[in-house]
Amino acid sequence: MGPANKSQTSPDTFLLMGIPGLEHLHVWIGIPFCSMYVVAVVGNMTILAVVRTEQSLHEPMFLFLCMLSVTDLVLSTSTLPRMLCLFWLGAHDIAFDACLTQMFFIHSFTAMESGFFLSMAIDRYVAICHPLRHSTILTHTRIAKMGASVVLRGVAFFSPHPMLLSQLPYCRTRIIAHTYCEFMAVVKLACVDTGPTKRYSLSVASVIGSCDGLFIAVSYVLILRAVFRLPSREASLKALGTCGSHVCVILVFYSTAVFTFLTHRFGHNVAPQIHIFIANIYLLVPPFLNPIVYGIRTKKIRDHVLNSLMVKVA
Repeated sequence: MGPANKSQTSPDTFLLMGIPGLEHLHVWIGIPFCSMYVVAVVGNMTILAVVRTEQSLHEPMFLFLCMLSVTDLVLSTSTLPRMLCLFWLGAHDIAFDACLTQMFFIHSFTAMESGFFLSMAIDRYVAICHPLRHSTILTHTRIAKMGASVVLRGVAFFSPHPMLLSQLPYCRTRIIAHTYCEFMAVVKLACVDTGPTKRYSLSVASVIGSCDGLFIAVSYVLILRAVFRLPSREASLKALGTCGSHVCVILVFYSTAVFTFLTHRFGHNVAPQIHIFIANIYLLVPPFLNPIVYGIRTKKIRDHVLNSLMVKVA
């Protein structure tokens, strides 16, 4: 009875199914996913290297951008390589401990991503609405404290997830109907009442997401109000273009997050392949878009990269 009880409590491995109903397309789906991962890694590493070497870029906006880039690298690397092994090599097995570790990184760093979006929105608000006080309000010490609080929040709220799941007995199927170890997909496999556990997860996600989203929205409303009051039409259009691209990335992140949340809460009739595909977009697209929108479209970073390339070619 001892080994049997132990295997029920903590199975050695789970089996990731992938995208149900689209197994025959896994190889092809992996191609754009891999392309986005390569762009995300190269783009975010480039941003980190440029900001690190260029002293003039040690400003609040670029320091927050570096924090976002590190988050994107961890988030995409914790999911994509394992997902590609599933799509291309048929590697469905994932160890129980590895599954819980992946889950922690995914959920905690997703919360950090949301927090850094908020930090960058606050930075843009201060820079546009209070430009003369920007450097005194957002000092390096304050930026470090903001970054540390975002990291601690993500770790504190999502550390209980793997701990809670490690205590549950699993006597049903070991097949996870997903491409990665998502909390809700794994908790369904437990053979006890998991209502309180699910409610905790959904409550934490909804509180963090709604609070960050609300403050981001308020920040950009105040920014837009200040932009429309600028005396120069050219300056207004430039600021609107910058804010518009930022808002588009944020909307992609939060719209897919809200869809995933509502599907878990109410969308029992949503096709599994649609839910899982959107959940993948939620994790993959922001790390892919962030270096393009915040990096390539930022003149200082773009000029530094182009100058470095011209020097190497010469």
